[in-house]
Amino acid sequence: MRKMRATAAAAVVALVAAVLVASAGGAPARMTTLTVGGIHVGSVSDAGYNQAQHDGLVYLKKHVKGVKVIEASNIPEGPQVSSTMQTMIHQGAKLIFPMSFGYQDFALDIAGSNPSVMFEHPAGYKSAPNFGTYWAASTPINYSAGVAAALMSKHHKIGFIGAIPIPTIIATADAFHLGARSVNKHITTTVIFTGSWSDPAKEAAAVNTLKHKGVDVIATLVDTPITVAKAAQAKHVFVIGYHSGAALKYAPKYWLTGVAFRWGPMFTQMAKNVMNGTWKARSWIAPVKMGVAKLATFGPKVPKSVRVRALAVQHDFATGKLKSAFRGPVYDQSGKLRVKKGVNPKPSFEQSITWLAKGMIGKTH
Repeated sequence: MRKMRATAAAAVVALVAAVLVASAGGAPARMTTLTVGGIHVGSVSDAGYNQAQHDGLVYLKKHVKGVKVIEASNIPEGPQVSSTMQTMIHQGAKLIFPMSFGYQDFALDIAGSNPSVMFEHPAGYKSAPNFGTYWAASTPINYSAGVAAALMSKHHKIGFIGAIPIPTIIATADAFHLGARSVNKHITTTVIFTGSWSDPAKEAAAVNTLKHKGVDVIATLVDTPITVAKAAQAKHVFVIGYHSGAALKYAPKYWLTGVAFRWGPMFTQMAKNVMNGTWKARSWIAPVKMGVAKLATFGPKVPKSVRVRALAVQHDFATGKLKSAFRGPVYDQSGKLRVKKGVNPKPSFEQSITWLAKGMIGKTH
C-alpha cells in the first residue's frame, strides 16, 4: 500500500513539474501533428522577402509529416498582427512565424501570455523562453554578388537601392561594394535609400537616377525587387535581386543574379524540434556553409567566367577560406579606418555599421 501511495505521489509530482515547465515556456512534449502559423507583411508572390518566407513554409509542410500550415498575408506592422496571431493560436498553432521585423514587440506580448506556443522571428534582437530569432549570414553572399557586378560593369559604376538606412541594410550595401572593389579598385557604388520597405514610385525613380549617373548594374534590398527589376530592364541595366530568385522573370534579359534565401530546411528543423520536445529559444544565424543564403541563378547574359568567379568567392566563404566581407583594412567615406588590416570582425560588428565604405557615393541619413 505504501509503495502504491509513493508511486501515486511521484506521479503527481511529475505532473506538477511538467505543468510548471510548460508555464515557464519552452517546447511542449512530443507530438505527432503540428499546426504552424506564418504571418506576412506583404504578398507571398512578391518575388522577394515575403515569397522567400512563404516558400520556406511550403517546403516545411512538404517535408514534415503531420504539419498543417496557416498563413496570413498583407498584415500591417500594428495591433492587427496581435489579433492574427491570437486567431492562429485558437486554431491550434503551436509554432508561429511572425515574419516581419516590425512584428517583434507584438509577438513578444502574445508569447508572454501563451507560454506553450513557440515563436520564431526573423532578424529580431529580443528573446523570451518561447521566443527565438533567426536569420542567415548574407553579407558574404552580397560580397560575392559585388564581385559579379564589378566584372559585368562596363562603366565602372554600380548602384544599390536600399529601403531604410538601418545597420543591416547599410552593411549589405557596404559588403556589395567591398566585393566589387576586390576585383576593381576603381569602381564606385552609388547608394539610394527610399525610406520605405516598399515604395514602387521611389524605387522606379531611383533606377532612373542611377541610370542617368552612368550606373550599369543595380543591386537592391527592398521587400520586393519587382519594380527595380522591371525598371532596370527597361533601361538596359543589369539587376541583382534580394530574398528570392523569383524576380528573374521580371528582368529576363538583364537579370544578373541575386541573394536567394532558402528557409525551408531551417524551418523544417525548427518544426521537428518543437514536435520532439527539444526546441529552445535561441538566436540562430545560419552560416554560409548551410546554404540558407546563396547566390541565385545567373541570367542568360552572364558569361561563364563571371559565374565561376562569383561562385568561387561564395565557396571560399562557405569553407572558411574567407571569413568576413569586412576583412580589413576597411575605410569609410571620410577615410577613417573602420577595420584594421588583417582583422576579421565578429558578425555582431555588422549590427553597428552606420557608415558607407570608401568609394561609395550617397548618404545614410
